[in-house]
Amino acid sequence: MDFSVNSPILFVMVGIIIAAVLAQSVYFLVRALKRANQLGMDKAVLKKTMSSAAVFTIAPAVAILVGVISLSKSLGIALPWLRLSVIGSLTYETVAAGTALEELGLGLETQISNPHDFVTVIWVMTLGIAVGLILTPLLTKKIQGGMVKLGKSDKKWAEIFNNAMFLGMISAFLGYVFCDVSLAFNGDFTGLIPVCVMFVSAVVMAVCGLASKKLNMRWMTDYALPISLVAGMAAAIPITTWLS
Repeated sequence: MDFSVNSPILFVMVGIIIAAVLAQSVYFLVRALKRANQLGMDKAVLKKTMSSAAVFTIAPAVAILVGVISLSKSLGIALPWLRLSVIGSLTYETVAAGTALEELGLGLETQISNPHDFVTVIWVMTLGIAVGLILTPLLTKKIQGGMVKLGKSDKKWAEIFNNAMFLGMISAFLGYVFCDVSLAFNGDFTGLIPVCVMFVSAVVMAVCGLASKKLNMRWMTDYALPISLVAGMAAAIPITTWLS
């Protein structure tokens, strides 16, 4: 039997897992509504809260859909659907999968035809993100306690420390973007493609931020990420043609 990244059995397995996650969501939603009724909360407020949450869920869902599409060419639909629906992060999954495929001599545009390569990519994506699952319950409470304690004693340093951690995380992904820039000195400008795409996305994100703040378009805040992602992907087509 030939291996396929879009094998029906993969969709069945993924469907079962996602169905279990959806069942949990429904369970806690029902419990929350029952508790709200016990507390005597206004039903109009509850309906408004649920409708607002449903509408603003579309924003990250669009970003997730973009990630599934970008990974589906090499990994099929089932695996990206599972990872980006349950536990995966869009920024992490694309980098992890891309790095694993590159080491295997493949790319995001090449569909995996070997089950061993497919399993290798799965392990790389899983082990990398599993570290966070293990460390979160062990360290989060201590880190939060330390942040709260620092904030009470010195609010300025607490903000600096928090911003430094965020910038450190961003720097890890920036390294992936700029790693091939030096190829331009040898006449190969393909290393500038991710830099240009990032620049376009950053500009679009800034425009969305200005629209939200200056034009009072508050809804733009929730849709800035998917808009910048789609804009970056659209810009990648002419930029790749130009620099390749």
